[in-house]
Amino acid sequence: MPTDSTTMQKQPRYKLAAASIAGLALIVAVVGLLSRRSQAEALEKAAADSSQLTVALVSPKPVAGSGLELPGRIEAWSRAPIYARVSGYLKSWKVDIGAQVKAGQQLAEIETPDLDQQLMQAKAELATARANATLASSTAERWQSLLASDSVSRQEVDERTGDLAAKQSNVKAAQANVDRIQALQHYTRLTAPFDGVVTARNTDVGALISVGGAPGTELFVVSDLRKLRIYVNVPQRQVAQVNVGAKAELSVPERPGQRFAATVQSLSESINGSTGAMLIQLSVDNPKGELLPGGFATVRFPQAAGADGLSVPPGALIYGKDGVRVATVDAQNKVRLKQVAIARDLGATVVLGDGVGASDRVIESPPDGVAEGDTVRIAAPAAKKAAS
Repeated sequence: MPTDSTTMQKQPRYKLAAASIAGLALIVAVVGLLSRRSQAEALEKAAADSSQLTVALVSPKPVAGSGLELPGRIEAWSRAPIYARVSGYLKSWKVDIGAQVKAGQQLAEIETPDLDQQLMQAKAELATARANATLASSTAERWQSLLASDSVSRQEVDERTGDLAAKQSNVKAAQANVDRIQALQHYTRLTAPFDGVVTARNTDVGALISVGGAPGTELFVVSDLRKLRIYVNVPQRQVAQVNVGAKAELSVPERPGQRFAATVQSLSESINGSTGAMLIQLSVDNPKGELLPGGFATVRFPQAAGADGLSVPPGALIYGKDGVRVATVDAQNKVRLKQVAIARDLGATVVLGDGVGASDRVIESPPDGVAEGDTVRIAAPAAKKAAS
């Protein structure tokens, strides 16, 4: 049996072991808590970092004014659609498309059997009217002589005189009808109104010809191609740069490398509400016929160069209900959306008229949903280069 002294010696050892175990457990618990707190902070930081968008920045680059280039439409200086003034059948045509014609030169002839018969009828009616007038004239003269001997009354004489005046009016009306039909017969010959080129022929021998003036029913089209008109719509932002007498250069796709000198002739002096542009008219000499009416051209105003602007990539633009904007980043890496105006689209870059400055940091490709005040992370230049 153990003695009491032995039991008393073992109790301090048990207490020491229990204290050691408790201390060890406390240390493990503290270390675990500290580790969990560190992991939580790391997770929170990672979550915060992942919630921030990473964006690449570009700086707006200055672009010197290089001239104003706009599409234009070429039209003949004078263009005359030739319509039929009388009905009939096309008897013959003398010129085809591409033919050079002089003013008054015959283009075609129309056969008008109905009009010929109308003329014969009108001449017969004129002959009848003249015969009636002659009879009325002799009758009025006889009644005038009878009035001198009081054989007839004044009333009867006045009636015969009035009948003569009516018959004479009928003669004039019949003569006017004959003249009208004879004048129409002149339109059986279609002639060129001015020197030019036949640019269209829409009829052939034997075709039924009807009187008309609706677009698309013209028999021929004669155009003066020695001088041409160029119509250009100038955006409202650039209208102040174009004046009457300004010089421009013209180029067409079918003649690459060639430039034609043009001059501004007139301005419409109004802005079209649907296009936001003003129509201007230029003239260009075309002695060799190298430019074709109806075609499109590129018109460049060298001396009408716009003011220097800043260019950004097309992907930096944000299109929405509020117009065109770009997303910039301020010193605190917060997004600031700015309204901009596009001055010119150069394809690879877009020139902005206003809205941003050269010192602005513009997001190169704004992510979807980016909003005012969002905090973003800036991609390192190396990462940006590798991504590109």
